[in-house]
Amino acid sequence: DEVLEGGVSQSAAVMSWRNMQHGLDAAKAGHEVVMTPTQYGYIDYMQADAITEPKVYASLRLSKSYEFDPVPEGANAKFIKGGQANLWTEQVFNIRQAEYMTWPRGFAIAESVWSPKEKKNWTNFFARTEQHFKRLDIAETKYAPSVYDPIFTVKRSADRNLLVSLSTEVEGLDIYYSFDNSFPDRFYPKYTTPLVPPIDAKVLKVITYRGKDPVGRMMNMPIEELEKRAGKR
Repeated sequence: DEVLEGGVSQSAAVMSWRNMQHGLDAAKAGHEVVMTPTQYGYIDYMQADAITEPKVYASLRLSKSYEFDPVPEGANAKFIKGGQANLWTEQVFNIRQAEYMTWPRGFAIAESVWSPKEKKNWTNFFARTEQHFKRLDIAETKYAPSVYDPIFTVKRSADRNLLVSLSTEVEGLDIYYSFDNSFPDRFYPKYTTPLVPPIDAKVLKVITYRGKDPVGRMMNMPIEELEKRAGKR
């Protein structure tokens, strides 16, 4: 979409990759546009916490990809030709990693492009995605299970202590945790309110369950990393 900045033939089509606004501007100017914005369609971005994946400069979770609307409000739909996901491979070194980065976010982009916005439903979509996981398992195709992983949010309390909040992209999951370096299961404390790590804790271990079954990966979050994310005391 940089071509818009230097003057371009009216017959030129535009690939809008930096953000949605460039696509809107191109469509308003009468250019055909393919929407592929970084904030929804760049599937080379991390889709889980940086402690679980090779670090990339930005993150894009499955639920965010599913929010993609290739014909946003204010756009001239006549000029929006469609949408696209991009998997740049500077940091993807083999086909198995390419599969991991593509699925399940490829499902989210596809449904966002093919389905009217008013018919999209995250809960329904994810239920169908889990059925696709079974098919991918049979096909021995690699995919990311990161949608089941807890999301860490940190801040400082009024007295400057570290406060750790945990959440999930998927409803109906329970999060269990430990601070003593043992591996939690569903008989460990269940997360309900923000956590204050004990003064001698070195690592926060967490895992998600659906009922009696573990569904998420065992995540080992160093307290030092949480302190860095929270900023100075």
